[in-house]
Amino acid sequence: MKLFLRDQWAFAAFFVVQLILLLLIFALDGYWNSSLMIYAIFLSLFFSGGFLLSRYLTHRTIYQRLSNPVQSLEELTQSHGNAPLCRAMDENCLEQYRLYKEELHAYENKQRDHITFIQQWVHQMKTPLSVIHLLLQDDDDPKSESVREEVDRLKRGLETILYLARLDRFEQDFLIEPVNLRTLVQEAVAENKRLFIRNQVYPELQIDEHWSAESDDKWLSFVLNQLLVNAVRYSAGKSNKVTIRAYERGSQVVLEVQDYGIGIPREDIRRVFQPYFTGENGRKYAESTGMGLYLVKEICGKLNHAVELESMVDAGTTVRVVLSAVVPTNLTRS
Repeated sequence: MKLFLRDQWAFAAFFVVQLILLLLIFALDGYWNSSLMIYAIFLSLFFSGGFLLSRYLTHRTIYQRLSNPVQSLEELTQSHGNAPLCRAMDENCLEQYRLYKEELHAYENKQRDHITFIQQWVHQMKTPLSVIHLLLQDDDDPKSESVREEVDRLKRGLETILYLARLDRFEQDFLIEPVNLRTLVQEAVAENKRLFIRNQVYPELQIDEHWSAESDDKWLSFVLNQLLVNAVRYSAGKSNKVTIRAYERGSQVVLEVQDYGIGIPREDIRRVFQPYFTGENGRKYAESTGMGLYLVKEICGKLNHAVELESMVDAGTTVRVVLSAVVPTNLTRS
């Protein structure tokens, strides 16, 4: 109604001015009959009011539509009535909807091609890296060790790119099933063995072999690898231990990675899950990309897992992934 009144105020003002001028013309001509004048004013107001009411009722859906923000694209396809202005608006909205869908489909196709290219490129790059690794496997030369370190770094970078590219198609690339947490952690530790040894940081496992959780083995393994790499990177030179534990919390199981390294400044904690945010620690470690914890948060969100982080400068960081537990009957609950 407010929009209708703002739209019609010019017509109302013009009508009042016209009515006053008409009455003045009759008065200046010497014809003044108060009863007749009042009757004429009443008729004019009655018919103009009827016209405005009829116009409001006919175009009410348009005014309501323009007064409220669009909540969904489907609203653009709704009909607003049979009046000429309503039909014209319907046609205009449908045309906008069609153009938007065409541009969206074009963008989606372009994005899909880009992601496909990235995935193929990553797989192509992993092959020569594997060959380089095999060539250096039995070489104990210190230079070869440095090359192996760079190869591992490249592999981790390629894995990050690959999983980032797959994130948009997550719904087509995951399978929820019971995952044995101890086996998962052991495999992740073995995969990062050289990283632990190189930085003189060693894992401490506190995980009962019976603990399982509902998750996707591949995606959860990537999450764990990201947490372990961060824990080792920020522990090197300050602490020689990283603790990985699992424990029960109500009907859930918590997978926890705790380091005793440099920690995260308090002002950075609320932003560590943002993409590309590296914070104060990122300026100290050139290898930081700001994508690790962002991917952890995004993947866990899609897997319906909660992520918790606690940290204190010079005391270390603890990251917890809260999963749905699969508790066997032979496991005593505490």
